[in-house]
Amino acid sequence: MNDPRAGLEALISPKSVAIIGASDDPGRIGGRPLRYLIKWGYEGPFYPVNPNRDTVQGVPAYKSIKDIGKPIDCALVAVPAKLVLETLEDCAACGVKSAIVFSSGFAEVGDAGTSAQDELTAFSKRTGVRLLGPNCLGILNFHTRFFATFSSTGDQGYPEPGPLAIISQSGAYGTHLFAVAKGRGLGVSHVLTTGNECDVTVAECIDWAADQDDIKVIAAYAEGIKNGPALIKSLEKARANKKPVIFLKVGQSEQGAAAAASHTASLAGADEIYDAVFRQYGVYRAETTEDMLDAAYACTAGIFPKAGRIGLVTISGGVGVQMADHAVKLGLDVAPMPEDAQKLLKEKLPFASALNPVDTTAQFFNDLSLVGINFDIMLDKGGYDSAVAFFTLAACSPYVVEPLLKELDAIRKKFPDRVLILSMVGDQDMVDTYSNAGYLIFEDPCRAIGAIAALTHIGQGFQRPPAPAADNLSAPVDVPARDLSEWESRNLLADAGLPVVDAVLCTSADEAAEAAAKFAGPVALKINGRAFAHKTEIGGVMLGIETPQDAAAAYNEITARAGRAMPDATDEGVIVAPMVSGGVEAILGVQIDPVFGPAVMFGLGGVFVEVFKDVSFRLAPFDKPEALRMIAETKGAKLLAGVRGKPAADVDALADALVNLSKFAAANADTLASVDLNPFVVLPKGEGAVALDALVVPKAAD
Repeated sequence: MNDPRAGLEALISPKSVAIIGASDDPGRIGGRPLRYLIKWGYEGPFYPVNPNRDTVQGVPAYKSIKDIGKPIDCALVAVPAKLVLETLEDCAACGVKSAIVFSSGFAEVGDAGTSAQDELTAFSKRTGVRLLGPNCLGILNFHTRFFATFSSTGDQGYPEPGPLAIISQSGAYGTHLFAVAKGRGLGVSHVLTTGNECDVTVAECIDWAADQDDIKVIAAYAEGIKNGPALIKSLEKARANKKPVIFLKVGQSEQGAAAAASHTASLAGADEIYDAVFRQYGVYRAETTEDMLDAAYACTAGIFPKAGRIGLVTISGGVGVQMADHAVKLGLDVAPMPEDAQKLLKEKLPFASALNPVDTTAQFFNDLSLVGINFDIMLDKGGYDSAVAFFTLAACSPYVVEPLLKELDAIRKKFPDRVLILSMVGDQDMVDTYSNAGYLIFEDPCRAIGAIAALTHIGQGFQRPPAPAADNLSAPVDVPARDLSEWESRNLLADAGLPVVDAVLCTSADEAAEAAAKFAGPVALKINGRAFAHKTEIGGVMLGIETPQDAAAAYNEITARAGRAMPDATDEGVIVAPMVSGGVEAILGVQIDPVFGPAVMFGLGGVFVEVFKDVSFRLAPFDKPEALRMIAETKGAKLLAGVRGKPAADVDALADALVNLSKFAAANADTLASVDLNPFVVLPKGEGAVALDALVVPKAAD
């Protein structure tokens, strides 16, 4: 049995290659990989296999891989789907370590293809031969000149290797992304396309790339992930190794998810959960090719801000407004310059706007030392983590380039941990002067700001400690494999550290009256029972009951309504609890995602959830800082800070509840289907938070 990692190395950086199904026609699927290996000077030996020819494209050919008689690291398989398994068995018999299966006709075409693909998976597990594909476009390794693809990429010239690795389920998109990156001058080290992923996955490729010294940035594309924990492990490794990951995950819409499923037979999973994963592990989620490559390009500078304070410099007041608007839209902090910094700037630039953006005006042309002074004050006194300067054509004047670079170099040397991006247009030779000096250059200042937002997101992710280990959780509780009543649910959650409202389970009108007297104030009565998940629909809830006598009457009324609605339901009593006034209503929940496992949801109640779908998710378990970030990213979070004279809510108590819910979800993921705490009231600061209603749905009862 081969070592999986060694097999992966043999796949990506093979020392020898066989091309099975090699064609003498250099334009065919079986002909292009051979042509590229010849054309671009692959470093190792390669052996065409074709039972009908003695030579293929001038290279001696073999009738079968069994005839080669030499060690083979990787076989390129370009044969019809029905012959793939037989071909791979021959490879295994000859000691081949890995194979790239170009052939289509597997899981992407339906049940019969899925069965055939399952056989490939079983083959790989049985023999240890690592498989890429099927239905993939192969691998490009620019360090070893291993052009194992039938893409037209190999006809576009050979690039110098660079710091970016592209990992894509889609072969066409992966090679497209490479071509666009190449056109932008962004160097690529590897392109790995995984196709249907019968064995090697995007997650495993990210894990591999995170360990490579020559890879500084990872760009990934996927339509669906089959093994969520494997992806999380790879993202955690990338974060620990300070390797930024930029991920374009498609299938966000219902239509897109359906298209993804039909393309690679991947389970898309809930898009909200992918968002949660990317936020939790510091991955920047790109929306477009341009967005992805802008972020990747910016990452090559290797500077990742720890916070989002951005300074904006412009020679145009109008563009400064545009820049500020876009920065705020992306969640960056366009804080004004401190007063002492403004005073210093005004002394040097009396006609400039010294707030933020800083409008340098035309004085910039008269004395370029003012640029250095401006940035020095901005980054030193202002404390900005990053800066974008809009210089447009002015920076590319032959009279400006040299003195401006001198000023910028001094600033960069003084503040090596700050990101500085320049926005300019002009003669390409002039622009290249700045690029060659190591500056990030964008034509569009808003795209420059978008790149800063990506760097900041990644940089903040780098600062976070690893997620809590699931194996440090308390032992799972005994969750019955049946429907649970609210009383059973609330007790399970209370035992897990969740705050639930004080309550009494009553089985008679007299007990209800006693409970109301105990609470000495308005109470709520709710029917309890496994059959009554939707209590309000049958009139099973009565609120604001003032006296013990009224509580007894309410008990009788509720039980009568329940009996009429569901006469066969078991009588499990009525819950009496004090009314809770004040605070902010929220919703907490748990869902078990089919790809990633237990995830916790948070949102504010009412229209925020029902209309605006304003919720956030995190994979369980997580710590308190993550819970606070989870709360802050919702649009309704401002209500918790107190608005219109209302007191600030106890966000600490809310965060503690989310953490405890995440631990409960992670410890009991095998037996849970969902958890719902609604409403969950966050009381004024210092007073805590409390669940007024709770429902735990076991997996067997889902």
